Amino acid sequence: MRGAGDRVARRSALLLSGLTLYGVSTALLVRAGLGTDPWTVLTQGVAHATGLSLGAVMVVISAVLFALWVPLRQRPGIGTIANAALVGPVLDLALRSLPVPGPWPWRLLFLLAGVVGTSVATGLYVGAGWGPGPRDGLMTGLARLGVPVLVARTLIEISVLLGGWLLGGTVGIGTAVYAAGIGPLVAFFLPRLALKPTQPQTAAATTCSASTVFRSSAAVRTRRRPPPPEQPCAK
Repeated sequence: MRGAGDRVARRSALLLSGLTLYGVSTALLVRAGLGTDPWTVLTQGVAHATGLSLGAVMVVISAVLFALWVPLRQRPGIGTIANAALVGPVLDLALRSLPVPGPWPWRLLFLLAGVVGTSVATGLYVGAGWGPGPRDGLMTGLARLGVPVLVARTLIEISVLLGGWLLGGTVGIGTAVYAAGIGPLVAFFLPRLALKPTQPQTAAATTCSASTVFRSSAAVRTRRRPPPPEQPCAK
């Protein structure tokens, strides 16, 4: 029981640190003033049109996305709800605390720190394993309906980017830097920050599992039914 409790504590620490860093990193992107990620552009646009703070708009957008999850049959996890509730307030707090950078080198530094920070934050809160963010769930929900993930992500991000820009959000070089860097950086940080399995497989069990996967994948490649299961591996 102690081990289970420790694991819950570690998941909670990963989740909360990741969401906090995500809010701070988003504030750095906003303060840089060089353009942000598509969803923050939309957040800026709605805030400009309504007079609400960026954090409040982020919470509202998350609530709207949750409503869209219903027809897509997506179920939020603890991390999903925490994401919707915490990132916005942290963003507002960070914006009140961070200075506005003046010279170009400082703005560029804020931009790069925001992109890298967002990548690390994603590795932390996704690595906790308690559910995707509200925006990620929309993409995976569309994928379940048969829309390719790349197509779903592209359509969603182009739509929110265009809508945010039309409403007054900031699009610029930072938007391009974010788009180019976020994928490779998350791919680097996520496996290094994600919570590891509690009981790693033994060498014999790993060999058996690999053999089973190899036989099944071979059957798929040759378009034949999978072969009958072999005898269980010796324990």
